[in-house]
Formats: sequence, structure tokens, C-alpha cells
Amino acid sequence: MSLPSRYFIDLTQPEIAGQLKKNPLVILPAGSVEQHGPHLPTGTDIYASNVIGHAVAERMDGLVLPGGPLGVTPMHMPFEGTITLSPDTYQRVVVETCVSTAKHGAKYCLILNWHEGNIPSLAIAAEALHREHGMTVLTVQACYVAAELYGHDCGGLTHGGEIEALAVLAYRPDLVHLDRIAHSSDDAQGRKWDRLRRTRSYQPVLRDIKTIAPTGWYGAPEHATVAKGMKMLDDIADSIAKEATEIFAMLDEAQGGTAEIKHLKVAL
Repeated sequence: MSLPSRYFIDLTQPEIAGQLKKNPLVILPAGSVEQHGPHLPTGTDIYASNVIGHAVAERMDGLVLPGGPLGVTPMHMPFEGTITLSPDTYQRVVVETCVSTAKHGAKYCLILNWHEGNIPSLAIAAEALHREHGMTVLTVQACYVAAELYGHDCGGLTHGGEIEALAVLAYRPDLVHLDRIAHSSDDAQGRKWDRLRRTRSYQPVLRDIKTIAPTGWYGAPEHATVAKGMKMLDDIADSIAKEATEIFAMLDEAQGGTAEIKHLKVAL
């Protein structure tokens, strides 16, 4: 069966049923709706996770669930354009979405996240999906994969910077307005605070994005192009598909599963 799309909500019931029987893998995109300066849409994070999720689904033969655009992002609420859920609400949405598919036969769940504010909530949701509902779950921080692969070329992972512009250009180039770039916050200040909040040992809670970037964003997205965005998309999807396939196989081995992951074919 060749699917016209990997997005769950684009498909018919028989297509979904057939695909889950063929390969019980679902991918949940996780993002947020928050301000990204004058040049990027408020849906930047969910657009990024959706387009990467679809590319990974093509490589791993899975389905991309409707993850919903909203995430946990109170730090951005001082700026218009931001909508946030509470951690409890977000966890319930994630769990109930994935459990619905488990009832239809999904066994493997790949949560693909682009928004750092979702990380604690997703960890709790993933634990519940595993222990209470029997799913084999892997969470991938796609924004960090992007930073590892493209950070040296794009000035690191910055809020509203080149990496995020490239992600949207790979999905909806009409929503990127590089001609509107203005008022980037001080790069040194942004890096100082981002470096602090991303360490393994110390994790401060920041009340307001203005601590990192007074104007709400920082970076240098002016050199982003559609061609570079498509190249980044392919590289990220290749990396995630390869690593995720190997990790799912290891989880099968550790959990004494039936090694159904052998059916996940990574097309590299």
C-alpha cells in the first residue's frame, strides 16, 4: 500500500487500518504557538515538528498523528500571539491522543518535539504511555538534532534565528518574511541565557522570554533559503529515522518484545 500522505487526518479509515496492520508505528509532532518575531509565524514550532515528522514517517513507514498546535509556553505569554496550555492539560492531550491509536493497534510511538517548554510534560506523558498503556515510546528533541547538525552553520539554536526559519521554509515558505527582519535582541545575552538553561546540571526557571531576548527573538535568519531548508529537513529526518530505528530495536530486545521493529525500513 502506497499512502498519498503520512498525515493521519488526511487518510481514510481503511487506509489507516491497513497501515497500522502493516506497521504499528505512530509519530506525534509536538510544538507550540508562540511569538517568533516579525518574520516567522506563531506556529513555527509545530510546523517544524510536523514537516520533520512526515519526512521521518516516510523513512520509517509510519503515520503522523494530529499532535495539535498548542504546547506549554508560559514564558512567551508577555507577547501577543502566544497561547499556552497547563502542563497537566498538555500531558492529558498527548496521552489520550496516543492511547486512542494504541486501541487501534499502534505499538510504537515516536514523539517528535521542537519546543523546549514541552520537555518535562512529554517525559511524564511518555512514562504513562509506556507503563500504563503498554506502548514502546521514544521521545526525540528534534530541535536539538537540528542544532547538532546545523548549529555550526546557522549560529546555533536561537529563538527566531536561521534554524527555525529553515524549518518553516521547508514546510510553508509563504509564511516566512525575511524582508521584515528587525530588532533582533543582543546575541551575546541570548546565548548566555540559552546556554545556562540548556545545561544538564543547572536548570533555572525563567518567567519571561525577555530575560533571554528583550524583543522576543534573537539570531541571524537573513541567509535562510528554501533550498537550505529542504537540505536541513532531509538531514534531520535521515538522522532521526536511523537512530530511532536502532533504539526501537534495542527497546524490543530489552523488553522481550516480538521484534516487530524489523519491519521499520529506513530508506536512506
